[in-house]
Amino acid sequence: MTKKKAVLAYSGGLDTSVILGWLMDKGYEVHAVYIDLGQPCEDRLAIRKKAEDIGAASVRFIDVQEEVCRDFAFPMLQWQAKYEAVYLLGTSIARPLISKKIVEVAHEVGATAFAHGATGKGNDQCRFQLAAEELDPNIEIIAPWRIDEFRALFPGRTEMIDYCKEKNIPVKASIAKPYSSDENCLHISYEAGKLESMDICGLDLVEFGMCVRPEDAPETPEKVTIDFESGVPIAVNGKRMGAYEVVKSLNEIGGRNGIGIIDMVENRFVGMKSRGVYEAPGMTLLYDAHRYVEQLTLDRDLTHLRDRLAPEVAEMVYYGFWYCAKMDALLAFIKQAQKPVTGSVTLRLYKGNIIVEERTSPNSLYDEGIATMEGGNAYNQNDATGFLRIQGLPGRVQAKVRPRR
Repeated sequence: MTKKKAVLAYSGGLDTSVILGWLMDKGYEVHAVYIDLGQPCEDRLAIRKKAEDIGAASVRFIDVQEEVCRDFAFPMLQWQAKYEAVYLLGTSIARPLISKKIVEVAHEVGATAFAHGATGKGNDQCRFQLAAEELDPNIEIIAPWRIDEFRALFPGRTEMIDYCKEKNIPVKASIAKPYSSDENCLHISYEAGKLESMDICGLDLVEFGMCVRPEDAPETPEKVTIDFESGVPIAVNGKRMGAYEVVKSLNEIGGRNGIGIIDMVENRFVGMKSRGVYEAPGMTLLYDAHRYVEQLTLDRDLTHLRDRLAPEVAEMVYYGFWYCAKMDALLAFIKQAQKPVTGSVTLRLYKGNIIVEERTSPNSLYDEGIATMEGGNAYNQNDATGFLRIQGLPGRVQAKVRPRR
C-alpha cells in the first residue's frame, strides 16, 4: 500500500519535531521543509540531522530572505500598510510565502497534505490555510493542534518531551522564557507568558534581539540616507543594495538607535484580543523615509485614496488573504501609483526618534514659488475668493433653510 505524503513546515523545535514523529506514526511519508526567513539558527546541520534521524523522507532548507523583502514586505511598504495603525505585519507577511514554498514542494514530491504547528487560537493557522488553499484548492491541511487525538496525547510539554525521549529525538533542556518569540529578517515578535499581563511593561521584560532600548542608545545622533526608485528602496548611504541587504543594513542602523519598538493589544482574526511586543528597526525607517518621498512626489487625491485603502490592505494581510483577486488588483494599483515615488531622504536618529533632515526628488511637486508666504506672482490670492464662494455654496443654502442654533 502506498503511503500518503505530507509536507511539514519544520522549525526543528519541540512542537514540529513531535508533529513529524506523530505524522509518521499515523502512516505518512513526511517531507520536512525549513523556510529560512532570517530566524536565528545556531546549528542548521543539527536541525537537518534531527529531522533525518526522526525519519523524514526528505529535509529541505529554502532561503527566502530576498523574496520576502522584495515581493511581500516592500509592496506593503508602498501601501504604508499597518494593522490597527501600528503593526508593520512582519509575521503576517511571511506566512503566504511559507505556504507558497510548502505547496511547491508538495507538488514536487507528490504530497497531498500540508502540515503545520500553528495552534487553533492564533492567526497563523488562518494565514497558512487560506494561502495554501488559494494556491491549491485540493491540498489537505493537517493542523495537529486542532485535532482532539493529538491534544489528548500531548496535553503539555512534559508529554511532548517524554515522546521525544521514547523516539530518541534530541531536545534541549532549558528554562522556559517568560514569553514566546518569532523572528525573521523583518522583525521579532514577542507574546504570551508574562506578556499576557497588562500591568507588566513589555520594554522592561523583553530581551530584544534587534534593538537596544531607546534609553540605552548612543548620546550622539546618527544620520542615514535612503534612496527610492518608484517606491522601492534601492540604496542606503549611497550604496546600492538588493532588498534583503537594504533591510539588513537598516536593521543594524535602526537597532543600535532604539528605533521601531511597539507594544500593542491587537484584535486577532479569530476574535480575541492579544498583547504583542514588536521590534522592526529597518522597516520602521523605511516606512518613515518612504512617506517623506511620497510627500514630495504624490498627488493629494491619490495619496488620500491610498491612505483610505491601506488599513484594508493591512487587514487582508493580517487575516491571510494574500492570494486573492482583490489583492491582485490592489497590488497592480499600488505599482502604478508608486511610479513617481523616486528620491532620497536623510533621517537623523536619536534614542528611538526619527527626524527628517533632508529630502529631494527629481519628481517633486513642491513648488516654492507657489507655496511661499512671501510676495510673488505664481499664485494670485484673489482667486481664493471665487474658490471659497463655490465651495461654500451648499453650506450657505442649507444655513438659510435649516438655521443652526
